[in-house]
Order: sequence, then C-alpha cells, then structure tokens
Amino acid sequence: MERRNAWLAYTEAEEKELEETAAKYRYFLDQGKTERECVTQIIREAEAAGYESLEKKLAEGGSVKAGDKVYTVGMKKIIALYHIGQEPLEKGMNILCAHIDSPRLDIKQNPLYEDTDLAYLDTHYYGGVKKYQWVALPLAMHGVVVRKDGTVVDVKIGEDESDPVLYITDLLIHLSAKQLQKTAAEVIEGENLDILIGTKPLKDLPDDKKKEAVKENVLKLLNEKYGIDEEDFLSAELEIVPAGKAREGGLDRSMIIAYGQDDRVCAYTSLLAQLELEDTPVRTHCCLLVDKEEIGSVGATGMQSRFFENSVAELMEALGQYSELKVRRALSRSSMLSSDVSAGYDPAYAEAFEKKNSAYLGRGIVLNKFTGARGKSGSNDANAEYVARVRKIFDDHNVAFQTAELGKVDFGGGGTIAYIAALYEMEVIDSGVAVLSMHAPWEATSKADVYEAKKAYKAFLLDA
Repeated sequence: MERRNAWLAYTEAEEKELEETAAKYRYFLDQGKTERECVTQIIREAEAAGYESLEKKLAEGGSVKAGDKVYTVGMKKIIALYHIGQEPLEKGMNILCAHIDSPRLDIKQNPLYEDTDLAYLDTHYYGGVKKYQWVALPLAMHGVVVRKDGTVVDVKIGEDESDPVLYITDLLIHLSAKQLQKTAAEVIEGENLDILIGTKPLKDLPDDKKKEAVKENVLKLLNEKYGIDEEDFLSAELEIVPAGKAREGGLDRSMIIAYGQDDRVCAYTSLLAQLELEDTPVRTHCCLLVDKEEIGSVGATGMQSRFFENSVAELMEALGQYSELKVRRALSRSSMLSSDVSAGYDPAYAEAFEKKNSAYLGRGIVLNKFTGARGKSGSNDANAEYVARVRKIFDDHNVAFQTAELGKVDFGGGGTIAYIAALYEMEVIDSGVAVLSMHAPWEATSKADVYEAKKAYKAFLLDA
C-alpha cells in the first residue's frame, strides 16, 4: 500500500500555510537548542496564546474552569499545557506527547585542562551518537551555571555572527592510516571528544601558574563575562551543540536541515496544534513535552517520573474534581499520540530498511503500531481498534499519513515513550515525522511532513 506524496495534493493556500508553519518551526529550533531553552520558548508562545501558569494562577487565588488555558513546568525542563474541556477530567483527555531533549555533548563537572598550550573542556556524550560525526565542526555552548549563592547564569556562545565557535579536532588524513583501520565506533574515542577552547596564554603570571597560562586566560575571560570561576563548573549544565541556524534544504527548498529535530519537530508541531485550537473543547486537550527520552525517559523530568500524574492531580484539585480514583480514571480513559521521529527511508542505505514498512519523506505523519527492537522488545504495540480510530480521524481531516517500522527486524530498531504512557492503561500509539540522518549533528525533514504533523495533531485533539 504505497502512500501518495503529500506535495501533489496541496492548493496554493495550503502551500502558503505550510511555509508559514516551516518558518515558525525553524525559528523555534534556533531558540531552543537545549531542553531549558525549549521550555522558555514554549512558555513565551503559550502565554502569547492566552495560557497562564497554573501555579501562579492558584497562588493569586484564582480558580480553574472549562475554557481555561494553563501550563505547569517541572525543573525548567518538562512542561504540560492544558486547555480545559467541558467534560469532567475523569472522562479522559486527548494528549499529545513528545520529547524536547536531543543527543549532544555535555560538559563534565571537572572539565577544564591544558595540554601543550592548548586549553580543553572534557565532555560526556548524551544519548545515542556516532562520535565521529562531532569532530571538525563549528560548535556552540548553551546552558546554565549556578553559583553557590543560587544565582543562575545563562550561557550561550557560538550562535551570533560575532561569537567565537568551539571545536573538536580530528587527525589529519596524512597520518591517519592506523586510525582508518578502526571500526566507526572506535575511530573517535569518547574521551577524545574534548572541546578546544583556547590557545592564547595569559601574561605576567606567577611561576606556579605559568604552566597553565592558556587555561588561566580562559578562566579570566569566563570570569569577566559571566562572573564564574572554575569551581562553578561543579553546578553547571552546559551542552555542546552544532553552531548555526536551521536552514531550508534542497534546491527546491522542500526540506529543513537543522540540529535537534529529534524530537523537536514533533514537540513543536504538537504545541502549534494545541495553541491554534482556541474554542473550548469537549474533552480537555493536553500537550505534554518531556525531557530525558534519549537516555531512557528517566529522572525527575523524564516520562517515567510522576510529573504528569502529579500535574493531573493538581489540575483536578483546582477544578474541584479531585479524588485518587478520579485521577486514575482520567489517565486510563485518555487517548494519546506519543510522537517521536521515524527513520526516513534512505536509498543510500537501502540494506537497513524493509521498503514496504518504511517511512518516506513527503508522505505525511508516520504511525508505528509497535516499535521496540527485534522481537518487539520494549514495544507498546498499540491495539488494532485504536489504530482504526486514529486512521479514521486522519482520513476524516484529510491528513496524509503512512505506517512504518524502524528498519529491518534484525537490525535493531528503537522506540519512544508510548510504552510508559501505556502503564496508565490509556490508549496510545507511536507517531511522528520521518527524518534522514537521525541523531546526526544536522538532520533532515520534509516541510510537507512537518505541516501534515501539525494537521494530524489538530485533528487528533478535536476527534480522539
């Protein structure tokens, strides 16, 4: 069952809306290269659309009722947005869920050192990366440093045209005979992913510090600009990401080439769908955007945390509807699209795919009945009745969609957070956007798929 390329069906008005959606999405990617930055930008756009902080609203003595739009944030890295419906919450919600963390390099807690007049920051990669892809690229540093007095310093270096960029060296081809004999997994070792940050020594140092004059100069610059010292790295969250803005790709400008599209492409289109539906819904709409998916959805800001469950309980209390049983009912009677990217079919690597069950760029949002690895290990495996419901919703709203698995069965596979949401007994299916070069520093998506994802999420919120 080959699905039609979505581009073939667009009217001039639809192509205009598509380009507007793509432009908004590129801007979001530029503003949100870390999970903290994503949450900040999400709040900015949500408040512009009439959403209020649930905590602030209640602290000021306000109440919550049908039609209200509220959000709640956990540790500045996870966020849930609710558009309160006419029905009691215990009848369930229509939920869009995606993650806002992406593979990257993290600065270690004791990172700064000097070796032969070169200053470096030591890193630890986060999530699944091909280490060799991160060398010889212009890189940027984003994050926060928290001093002992609790003050938070925002750091962003490498994005403005006047900024310096950071860099990881690679061995020159002329001396690489031995290196090129290694497997791709070993050609760049994890401990060699150190960021080169300086080569200029500080003058007029005492004798005991002259051996680390380049490091001392780096520390001097950091202190002058940010008011931090070396020990402040102990309480820092600094992420190394590719420098540069999201770009249109292809001579036909049909693609978006950018860092972090896994999974900000699904997160942002879910957010847009939530914000663009202004009328009070029958069932409460929820957009849940989480952290830590790339390392197993763990921790206080991952999907495995109690953040979502607790936020539902707080919301029901504010609505005057709370009981433990009603919270359980609200979750079990909900319907969710758990959205994460799918591996787009790449003819250059055809041996990794099974063509009949692959996702293709330009053919719309992807439904994955099951994910997991090999014999469905770690899979949600959505039931057939629910798949049929989602199919009908998409068809009723003229949404282009396709179905897929993540590569050939024996090649491995992967999954997302649907299996965690399913623990509440809610109906949930994996869905998302096809991506080329997934987990690379620069990933590629089709503008058509971004647009169809937004359409799909709006349709789901309305009719699920």
